Amino acid sequence: MIWLLDFLFSPLPTPALIGLVVLGAAIFFWVTTRPKTISPPIDLNNQSIGIQGGARRSTFLPENELLAYYYEDAKTMYEAFQRGLHVSENGPFYIVQRMDREYLGSGLLFKGCKPSQDQVIGIFWIISEYACYTYSMVAVPLYDTLGPDAIVFIINKADISMVICDKPEKALILLENCEQGKIPDLKTIILMDLFEDELKDKGAKEGVEILSFQEAEVCEPLTYSDPKGAMLTHENVVANAAAFLKSTETTFDCKTSDISVSYLPLAHMFERVVQTIMYSSGARVGFFQGDIRLLTDDMKTLKPTVFPTVPRLLNRISDKIQSGAQNPLKRVLLNFALARKLDEVKKGILRNDSIWDKMIFKKVQETMGGQVRIMVTAAAPISPSVLTLLRGALGCQIFEAYGQTECAAGCTFTVPGDCTTGHVGAPLPCNIIKLEDVADMNYFSSNNEGEVCIKGSNVFKGYLKDPERTAEAIDKDGWLHTGDIGKWMPNGTLKIIDRKKNIFKLAQGEYIAPEKIENVYIRSTPVAQVFVHGESLKSSLVGIVVPDPEVLPKFAAKLGIKDLSEETYKNSVLKKAILEDMVKIGREAGLKSFEQVKDIYIHPEMFTIEQGLLTPTLKAKRAELSKYFQTQLEALYANMQE
Repeated sequence: MIWLLDFLFSPLPTPALIGLVVLGAAIFFWVTTRPKTISPPIDLNNQSIGIQGGARRSTFLPENELLAYYYEDAKTMYEAFQRGLHVSENGPFYIVQRMDREYLGSGLLFKGCKPSQDQVIGIFWIISEYACYTYSMVAVPLYDTLGPDAIVFIINKADISMVICDKPEKALILLENCEQGKIPDLKTIILMDLFEDELKDKGAKEGVEILSFQEAEVCEPLTYSDPKGAMLTHENVVANAAAFLKSTETTFDCKTSDISVSYLPLAHMFERVVQTIMYSSGARVGFFQGDIRLLTDDMKTLKPTVFPTVPRLLNRISDKIQSGAQNPLKRVLLNFALARKLDEVKKGILRNDSIWDKMIFKKVQETMGGQVRIMVTAAAPISPSVLTLLRGALGCQIFEAYGQTECAAGCTFTVPGDCTTGHVGAPLPCNIIKLEDVADMNYFSSNNEGEVCIKGSNVFKGYLKDPERTAEAIDKDGWLHTGDIGKWMPNGTLKIIDRKKNIFKLAQGEYIAPEKIENVYIRSTPVAQVFVHGESLKSSLVGIVVPDPEVLPKFAAKLGIKDLSEETYKNSVLKKAILEDMVKIGREAGLKSFEQVKDIYIHPEMFTIEQGLLTPTLKAKRAELSKYFQTQLEALYANMQE
């Protein structure tokens, strides 16, 4: 005992003291710099709870209580904006906009508008939108890429007499429609940009007053509409934003320093909910230049921390990462680095400062500004392989959401800490979800399969002046029928497996869900866009394929096609190679033989909103595509021997 005391209290040699200090410093450095892990806020094996009636709810809230708001002082869109103004201490995003929205709003009152739900204003976007919020008016988005016909339809459907837009060109289109008698109720146009007196004179001839933004200035339930006229309230949008904040509150604290990049169409409810989250938290939103090809430049300048996105863009990022490994050594390094990063992801470690980030992934991270800490992908399914790759390469939280305009964007959301793929998460805290039998397609709720139906504080009120379509969408018990077929997974998450709407029969009686097939084919590396077509008098499918312009040169070079021209897209070797890759992907995804396209037409230009081939939410307009490519589709069938 005495010798132990002597040892403990006797002075240590200098080398030993130095060693202890170094060891202590090393331990301190490791503790303070070791990667932090993300702890799942719920049990990942039980992500939703079954309730009476066969529905399931989020585990984030007790009993059947549904979330309607997150902040006590932000229960409407106006209050959300005011809260952001307060917590940011009139931060840089709000300095100009606060004055503009109040002055413009009061200017609308001065021009005879009423501060009520009965006053409808057509808008082309942000400042005018918040001017409407300020005085409880109804804002109806008029997105220019919807096309002139759709804008005419919206103005007439919503009885809009005043439109606020940015450019004189848009005002000119409106006046031309007035001249043709298509929008007789339009009386006032307010322009943000400068315009010539000739435009004002032209408006006067048609009985339409043209005002500058300055002239309009004086020193609720909100409703959104698209061509279907989906009526959404303040509560719908705020509840959806609140559900996201609740789901991520343990891992993502939206701060006033956070920045989101806005490049999705502003008529897209996904974008609207993201902006509501940012505004209510006092964070900032930066808008891209208007050209998606310059988005990388915008992100490098803006350095966003929040990145709402869609699978099409993520597919391109994934392709760039993989195409960068052009020789065997680079491929080995990429695969090894990715494996190490994914090992960390499985442990809940998400970072962008590891040695593998510095050596391999820094370049792609910097193309997005280098500061992204959270990404949310929605609007379409994302390939599990792409999602897995990006979670490793980008070193940030990437969530997948599922929903539609009629539920104010989202109804399910993946959980922080869940690195699995192949599902769209559990119900959001603002809604419950049930699966309803679809006997025609052999889907039954007893097998945990069926049409996805939603009920909650985020579900819309119906379609404007269209009770028949409203009754089709919302049943007598208040359930919104999405038209999507879902399957409950063992861990309580939802997987979208099919589509009830847009299905058709082939000649042999087989049902086809083209959107499901397209979501499989889009995983093919050379494919940027695809449209699957079938007819009831035909026994097989054909398709229109738009190659990825960034992938095509290398893909074609491997086939011995070096110089790309218009004739390249007619090359039978190229078509055969793309078709074979699509069929291979389809086979791996479990498509049945009758679900595989038998022939394709290669189209050189992307489908766009401006052409009228895509909706503002970037979904295919099937009828328009069929009409646009009628000649090519007929030729494909004529050349096939069935």
